[in-house]
Amino acid sequence: MNKFAQLGADIAKLWGKYGGAYVSGMRNTLVLALIGTLIGCLIGFICGILNTIPYTKNDHPVKIFVLRLVRVIIRIYVEVFRGTPMVLQAVFLYYGLPYFTDNAVRFTSIWLAAILVVSINTGAYMAESVRGGIISVDPGQTEGAMAIGMTHVQTMVNVILPQALRNIMPQIGNNFIINVKDTSVMFIIGFPEFFSAHRASVGASYLYFPSATVEMVGYLTMTLLASFLLRWMEKKMDGSSSYELVQTDQLVMTAGTYSYPDNRTPFDERNPEAVKSMLREELRRQAEQDEALRQGAVVELRRGGQAGDRKGER
Repeated sequence: MNKFAQLGADIAKLWGKYGGAYVSGMRNTLVLALIGTLIGCLIGFICGILNTIPYTKNDHPVKIFVLRLVRVIIRIYVEVFRGTPMVLQAVFLYYGLPYFTDNAVRFTSIWLAAILVVSINTGAYMAESVRGGIISVDPGQTEGAMAIGMTHVQTMVNVILPQALRNIMPQIGNNFIINVKDTSVMFIIGFPEFFSAHRASVGASYLYFPSATVEMVGYLTMTLLASFLLRWMEKKMDGSSSYELVQTDQLVMTAGTYSYPDNRTPFDERNPEAVKSMLREELRRQAEQDEALRQGAVVELRRGGQAGDRKGER
């Protein structure tokens, strides 16, 4: 118990001195993760759509060549940025560009560099998620859209992508939560995020474990809040589970939903006289049809008998 009391005292001491830095770091982490995830999703959607553009052997050779080249470039991009750590990507972009260009090309804004790294990394993961979401949509819906004259772009925008977005919504949330944690590697380029506040406070106070405890609680709070908001968004996208609106639809007149007029009309099935009249009319029509069929059969029999008599006379 003494150790826990000491831990609480150390955390209070750290928060009193560096609380502002912790809060600022959390804010920067959330902003960076949100912007990076949104831009990464946009990159992923573009790559996923380009990856799923159909072509056949009968298409123009230039179209086939361009689509194949685009898919090769996207594949290289996805494999490189999924197969390397984000911290090394940040080092190569932030320090590598000035190294190879003799400082001719360099980042003047640390925010721009951090957003670019997180966005490109997220886009590599989202590209495959979007491709899988598009493939998961029933092909019959694409065929139906083409049958009514929709182009490929119209089909993707109005039919496929809305369903694919709902299918990959959990993956988008998962990438956002991962980015909240993985932005901790941005300290390598000097970005003032949550983990850099931890490093600064430890360097000044040497209270490593108490500061790490503050970091753990802070990251857990941010990820739990993000999970709650994302699940709420998924439920909103699912819509209401009530079917009461279907029962009141004028085009869907199910049993018990008819609106009868106060006065009894010939079309009111609650009017006994109208029902009897309709039944009598139906029976009369049926009798006329039966009589016509019977007379037709008699005529055919007579014609057959007469033909037989003529044949016998011959």
